[in-house]
Amino acid sequence: MHDATAYANRIKQAIATGEVGENNLLTLISLPGYEDLRQRLDEDTEQQLLDTLGTYLRANSLGGDMASRIGDGKYSLVHDVSVDVKEVEKKLSEFSREADPTGQGVAAEAASLQVAKEEVSPDDIASGLSYTLRMFQKSEKGEFDLKNLATSFSSLIDQTADRVRDFRRLVAAAEFDVAFHPILHTITGDIHHYEALVRFRKDASGVSPFETITFAEEAGLIPEFDLAMAGKVVAHLANIPDRYQAAVNISGHSVGDEKYLAGLDTLLQQNEWASSRVIFEITESARMADLESANKFIQRLRKDGYEVCLDDFGAGAASFQYLSVLEVDVVKLDGSAIQNAQKAAKGKAFLKALARFCSELGVHTIAEMVDSPQGLEFVRECGVEYVQGYLFGKPNTNILSFARMDKEIEALFRRTGGRAAYA
Repeated sequence: MHDATAYANRIKQAIATGEVGENNLLTLISLPGYEDLRQRLDEDTEQQLLDTLGTYLRANSLGGDMASRIGDGKYSLVHDVSVDVKEVEKKLSEFSREADPTGQGVAAEAASLQVAKEEVSPDDIASGLSYTLRMFQKSEKGEFDLKNLATSFSSLIDQTADRVRDFRRLVAAAEFDVAFHPILHTITGDIHHYEALVRFRKDASGVSPFETITFAEEAGLIPEFDLAMAGKVVAHLANIPDRYQAAVNISGHSVGDEKYLAGLDTLLQQNEWASSRVIFEITESARMADLESANKFIQRLRKDGYEVCLDDFGAGAASFQYLSVLEVDVVKLDGSAIQNAQKAAKGKAFLKALARFCSELGVHTIAEMVDSPQGLEFVRECGVEYVQGYLFGKPNTNILSFARMDKEIEALFRRTGGRAAYA
């Protein structure tokens, strides 16, 4: 499966070089009911079906290499106008019926778009495509209307282009602030470091930082923002006492982005002191298409003295695959997994085993979304080393505001023999 942003950038390059023109179309294809079909197939049969679908779509794509699997039961290809899209739908449906032991299969649906237009820049097209493909990738049944897409795509590109320009201007002008949230030792209550979180200054629409960052990821802009955020955090740390450490988030999208990597190298070379005070926290790790390359990037950071944290660990089985390939110093246990563990009968046993597993690998653990004294005691009993949550205050742009601990929380730590020192 290809990354949607990488695929959009491939199309952008093809438009810029004239490889893709007004006589070419982008077709999005959905196989509704694919998940049900998958349940009826054994592993080998499903792989044969995927190989057949991929081979057929590549054969019908421009140059034989502009087809991509966007998600489960979701495909995209750039092709000449002479390709009969109805025939493509028919063939994909036939392939699924042939693979299905019940003979039922699934009915393919497709919609075609004209993406190369003289009045629209390749950059705007790429951003619009990236956003559209990610919406298509994430959509559930009925959420993404392929049939209406063809008529709305032009306006979607225009709207996306406006948002892209606004976001790039915001980043270039550094119109955002950094809020800090403490990560504490579960026994002593000592702060280990702070997570750096973005707070946008202009928010007239009421859009949350999460939604803005999600848009940036979907439109392929997150590497630009991640670099700007890292620069702002390093500059902030340079002006406060050395005892303060902060974690800078890196989206999984950015790990493979050449411009981001080059920019980060320059930033760190100019601030060698930061290795003892900056931690890098990789978010959206599922977006890392090439784990081997990602691990090389991580080891380069660690070799230079930076600790690396893997976020959202335990949110899915894939987390264990990441930890088997990616050598990191810390994992942050997903907040929903922590909350579910407190409710489930076997939750404590599961979390204990997870913490012990990480400990045996020499990897530290952080539990997030701990918002109550009961939650703190629960993760402590499970052997989790560090904790983060609203129990210890909300994120604040003034890092010095965390100089004193709430008396109730201080008493909670004292009962366990902690030093109850907040900073």
